[in-house]
Amino acid sequence: MRKTTVTGLLLGGAALLASFRTASDNERYFEIAKNLDIFATLFKEVNTFYVDEVTPAKLVKTGIDAMLKSLDPYTNYIPEDDIEDFRTMTTGQYGGIGAVVVKRGGKTIVQSAYEGYPAQKAGLLPGDEILSINGVNVEKKNNSDISKLLKGQANSTVKLEVTRYGQEKPMELNITRDKIQVDNVPYYGMLSGDVGYFQLGSFTVDAGKEVRMAVGKLKEMGAKKIVFDIRDNPGGLLNEAVNISNVFVDKGTDVVSTKGKVTEWNKTYKALDAPLDTQIPVVIITSSRSASASEIVSGVLQDYDRAVVVGERTFGKGLVQATRPLSYNSQLKVTTAKYYIPSGRCIQEIDYAHRADDGTLGKFPDSLRTAFKTQSGRIVYDGGGVAPDVEVQEKEIADITRVLLQKNYLFDFATRYRAEHPTIASAREFQLSDADYQKFVQYLNGKDINYSTDVEKSLTDLVKKAKEEKHFDDVKAEIEAIRKKVSTNKSNDLTRFKPEIRELLEQEIVSRYYFQKGSIEASFDDDPNILTAMQVINDAPRYAALLKPGTPEAKTRPEANRKTAGGK
Repeated sequence: MRKTTVTGLLLGGAALLASFRTASDNERYFEIAKNLDIFATLFKEVNTFYVDEVTPAKLVKTGIDAMLKSLDPYTNYIPEDDIEDFRTMTTGQYGGIGAVVVKRGGKTIVQSAYEGYPAQKAGLLPGDEILSINGVNVEKKNNSDISKLLKGQANSTVKLEVTRYGQEKPMELNITRDKIQVDNVPYYGMLSGDVGYFQLGSFTVDAGKEVRMAVGKLKEMGAKKIVFDIRDNPGGLLNEAVNISNVFVDKGTDVVSTKGKVTEWNKTYKALDAPLDTQIPVVIITSSRSASASEIVSGVLQDYDRAVVVGERTFGKGLVQATRPLSYNSQLKVTTAKYYIPSGRCIQEIDYAHRADDGTLGKFPDSLRTAFKTQSGRIVYDGGGVAPDVEVQEKEIADITRVLLQKNYLFDFATRYRAEHPTIASAREFQLSDADYQKFVQYLNGKDINYSTDVEKSLTDLVKKAKEEKHFDDVKAEIEAIRKKVSTNKSNDLTRFKPEIRELLEQEIVSRYYFQKGSIEASFDDDPNILTAMQVINDAPRYAALLKPGTPEAKTRPEANRKTAGGK
């Protein structure tokens, strides 16, 4: 596309830059001019006469944000101060030290350090507390302030004062900043002798090249089958979704079409390169948080019967955004089109064009969803994300586990464990011993792990209702008996849910030694989605049957018996 009109395309967190034509209708022009005049005069009056001082930029941004919020969540105003963060989101690149730092309980804690980047090379560890950055005390700084202090030009130096568990005195680390490029593919490796696996975390620049490289490396390592994990990927650049699909589908194949108000922008994007492999069996894993560009890739592979989709129905975002330059170096990211995958379906779920009187939004009902067909004739549907061919429900964690995560007790115990154990077994082989798990239980003594189970919440509601209806005395004994039983069970939760808690604790500990890649590998033996993907891809007859219409396996798809308004 011409540089004068377009500089980039995006879905989810990224953007399509292009010129915009307003409607030529005179009546519409008058309405625009009239309302802009009203806004300007209103703002002037408020600024002049409001009892307290107002900050013009803040007031106007509040008005802009409220106006855009009435459209959809993806149409946003980006002031000049936020442009750098937006650029980082779309490119995955920034100047810094390569660490995730968070505020917690008034402390500035290193959450993780990217392997191979300055922070990790300088010895900064997860769990370290940062006291100052270049002499600036960070106790009262927020996350945004800290991020700005840590970021800077490549080759510049930042001095950190940190405290570490097990060390009496603070230490100083001088870290030379570098250009940080967050990997789109954070991991690739072998699940078994002939099954390769890779994760796709984002769709920033060069995501397609990274996927092509990862699949090529896996084949060199002996992969005859591929598990492609796209869970929780929020989306990104549209052209990278096309490039990634192109790894598995033929050159010249239609990948995605966009249709919007400006018909001149409507376009069908095709696979432009020779594919890497159009025959290798592929299972793609999705989640309810796989969105936008993720849905293009998973939908394309499903529509061409090129992969079996395993996991959860995807998010359902079928909208395309464009960024438009505004005055004073600010920008507008605006929804300009819907996208359609090869079967012809749009997977947008929420209907932003029609709101209830109270402003609430509705989803497209099942009765209005239309049936489409994949290349082989399997039935698929629009209006609600990409439905998996084999459904795997996300595993609900226990209340006790949720509390341990929320209060960072797993994280903090892993920090202690790392300080007391210089080395551990490999990521795939490490197992927390029963004795070490008991140490974790002892570590929790005196810690706040109070929580209310769903049963306890229901009992509270029941008591309230019984008292309102004057029946409490009749059921008091039974309620107290249930409450006592639940309380007894809760006291044993650290034992009852030991396998679940230990698995997460093992992943946290492994990440301290083998970083993100190690944490991913530590999850392989207990991840229901990966285990299901392995079952499917290693069962050749079942895999083939899932991709053919009318087979018993295909009829078990979550949407196989959906009733719809029509078909195509």
